[in-house]
Amino acid sequence: MGILSTLKLSAAQKPGTVTPVQQRRNKLAKRLWEQIELAKAQQAGTQFAPVKFRSYTDKESGVRKQLETSKRVKQWWFTADNGKLALSVRYGTRVLELAKGKYAVEVASTAELVTVLETVKTAALEGELDAAIESAANKLRSGFAK
Repeated sequence: MGILSTLKLSAAQKPGTVTPVQQRRNKLAKRLWEQIELAKAQQAGTQFAPVKFRSYTDKESGVRKQLETSKRVKQWWFTADNGKLALSVRYGTRVLELAKGKYAVEVASTAELVTVLETVKTAALEGELDAAIESAANKLRSGFAK
């Protein structure tokens, strides 16, 4: 026990489950990361194509296989009516209401787009968008009700 006594031991255990609120934050943060990478790629003049795996059954052998395909990522920013760049944050197919009656963030230029996306990602991870995410999730859930 001489070697273990040199370490600082604790009774901490890894949590078994992640709360639904944290799962929603992580989902939005993942999509925001994709948007950040897409914006960086556009600024650099390159393509951003994340990879996803699609499962299918081989008709000849009947074996399930996975095929690696590129995932399509649609950009969340657009040119608004006033000619300025606007960024709408999406949760699934829904556009989040960031403040009362405000659905987009005005961005000065494409150079500023990455910093705005990173700011929104930080806000999402800290819980500032929880009410908007909950509202979007409830609207989605109500579409499945009988």
